Amino acid sequence: MDDPKGKLGVLIPGMGAVATTFIAGVGAIRRHLARPIGSLTQMGTIRLGKRTDNRSPLIKDFVPLAELNDLVFGGWDLFHDNCYEAALKAGVLERTHLDPVKKFLQGINPMPAVFEQRYVKNLHGENVKKGKTKMDLAEQVMDDIKKFKKKNRADRLVMIWCGSTEAFLKPSAVHQTIESFEKGLRSSSPQIPPSMIYAYAALKLGIPFANGAPNLTVDIPAMLDLSIRNNAPVCGKDYKTGQTWLKTIIAPGLKARQLGLHGWFSTNILGNRDGEVLDDPESFRTKEESKLSVLEYILQPDLYPELYKGFHHKVRINYYPPRGDNKEGWDNIDIFGWLGYPMQIKIDFLCRDSILAAPLVLDLVLFLDLAKRCPEMARKGIQEWLSFYFKSPMCAPKLYPEHDLFIQLMKLKNTLRYLRGEELITHLGLEYYD
Repeated sequence: MDDPKGKLGVLIPGMGAVATTFIAGVGAIRRHLARPIGSLTQMGTIRLGKRTDNRSPLIKDFVPLAELNDLVFGGWDLFHDNCYEAALKAGVLERTHLDPVKKFLQGINPMPAVFEQRYVKNLHGENVKKGKTKMDLAEQVMDDIKKFKKKNRADRLVMIWCGSTEAFLKPSAVHQTIESFEKGLRSSSPQIPPSMIYAYAALKLGIPFANGAPNLTVDIPAMLDLSIRNNAPVCGKDYKTGQTWLKTIIAPGLKARQLGLHGWFSTNILGNRDGEVLDDPESFRTKEESKLSVLEYILQPDLYPELYKGFHHKVRINYYPPRGDNKEGWDNIDIFGWLGYPMQIKIDFLCRDSILAAPLVLDLVLFLDLAKRCPEMARKGIQEWLSFYFKSPMCAPKLYPEHDLFIQLMKLKNTLRYLRGEELITHLGLEYYD
């Protein structure tokens, strides 16, 4: 794979809480005002060879990732606020963290966004593109990308969706081929939401795309074909941050110990823009599909009917403005053990949504850029090795997605070992006793 040279442009549709927390954090870290806690690329290690070899370098020293100082930022948003103003309104970071990078943040102004009210009913755009057709809007986005690259003298680009959850959408005829999709753009098909317009613009220009929301976006045949045709890696969908992240830790533990599950009730309160958007039933349905699928795939009720067949799984999200970005998730888990005796697990997770998401955005940007520079990976389109970061991981057709966090991490690290010609780690360990 090629070593990174020059600047890496990071393009973000949706310059709200997650995006501004990510950008401000990178600004603070490269000024040595903070540490990149939560970022696998910056703080994680990778074991190489046998345990007796004692080789565990930092991931960022093992694979050729872009340096934080080489990142330049741009994006689109429904509102006119620059990144500093948007970060203040988001209320995630305090002024003590924002003011040292104020000038840097003020220099990042959002481009007018592609927006359609039917897909995000609870937001009203002020800074919005106008076009005769959706193809016209896609061409405007491509023009924005080219101008950004030239202005910032970026050598490479990555696009990562940090926008809102769109109304629920199923694949249809317009999504099946590149030709049908482009025809749909020209006729302004109602089956093409804004997120797909951004993804099309990126992939058409050969730019990697990560989908941080549960939207359909690139998870359709037309986009996957375009991704492969233009060697533009894709991954998604929906950042795995709070409650679902914990599910992908606990559920594998129940399965590993062969403990049964009667039911899992989850509810959340949050008050940020994401909560406002999810207060609309259609947007919530998209999120619900993402959150509900996790347990089915991990526990595999058909293989373990006595333990998991018919378990009850309920998810609720409640918009509660006073809480802001500080989401709270409650879980009640009804399990059973030896001789069928019932037990319970209770979880109250008081988390900060954007604080958990920001390091994931950083890792995805750097890893997608790495994949783009590796022809073998870029040609594959879907980067399943990045499933570690998502609630609804994309995978090849006819495969089921892997949700177990620990298997996902092993897959990610073994992919890095494979790319660098190192022995894959199986944890068999028998060779130590020969």
